[in-house]
Amino acid sequence: MSEIRTRALRVALGGRLVLRDVACTLGPGWTAIVGPNGAGKSTLLRTLAGLIPPAAGSVRLDGNDINTLSPTERGRRIAWLAQQTPVSGELTVRETVRLGRLPHIGIFGSHSAHDEQVVDEAMAATECGAWRHRRLHELSGGERQRVMLARVLATEAQVLLLDEPTTHLDPPHQVALARLFRQLAKQRTVVSVLHDLSLALHADRLLVLRSGAVQAVGEPGDGQLQAALEASFDHAVRIETRGRHAIAVHELEED
Repeated sequence: MSEIRTRALRVALGGRLVLRDVACTLGPGWTAIVGPNGAGKSTLLRTLAGLIPPAAGSVRLDGNDINTLSPTERGRRIAWLAQQTPVSGELTVRETVRLGRLPHIGIFGSHSAHDEQVVDEAMAATECGAWRHRRLHELSGGERQRVMLARVLATEAQVLLLDEPTTHLDPPHQVALARLFRQLAKQRTVVSVLHDLSLALHADRLLVLRSGAVQAVGEPGDGQLQAALEASFDHAVRIETRGRHAIAVHELEED
């Protein structure tokens, strides 16, 4: 199983420092990156994927600098799901999911029986097999999101980097994805950016960002983690433990 580690990571966009000396180790399990708007969550995820070069510091995958890996090697070991995926062309759902096998077979390679099995399993895991022959532009936003996640799973990458994977999904499918992430995290490193704190609190651990800096990393039930989470949102939310689970309660000001 794989591990991503950052050291003194700094990222600047448009001349503005977005990430400030981020140091973290993201190993097997499900890590949810949370924080207020503008905290740098998506920027951190894109940097972990090798899509944004750091201004300073490093990102290492199993000890190797992410930027020294070839695109093919990176594609086999890291799968990336963007927050918004443009929809164009006439590809069917199944053809789209099969694109996840490209790092393994190349552009001109043919799909083996194993490749087709992996595609089938990815579609089954995200419950999008019923639309296999439909075109992407014919699907709703939530349906497309499940297809894109299936494409990520079809890579068989050990590291999954998911930016707002529950976008456009209704509550039942959000819960289903949370269960899927927990299952995947038994054998992979799953890192997701989430705005829904109640969902994020089901992860194995949380990384709290504010103003581009790490405020805390820990398990959902950790008191210091919960305090840092509440402070990062200026105490607009309160974390409570009910039974075995922590939940987020939004504080509403009284008139």
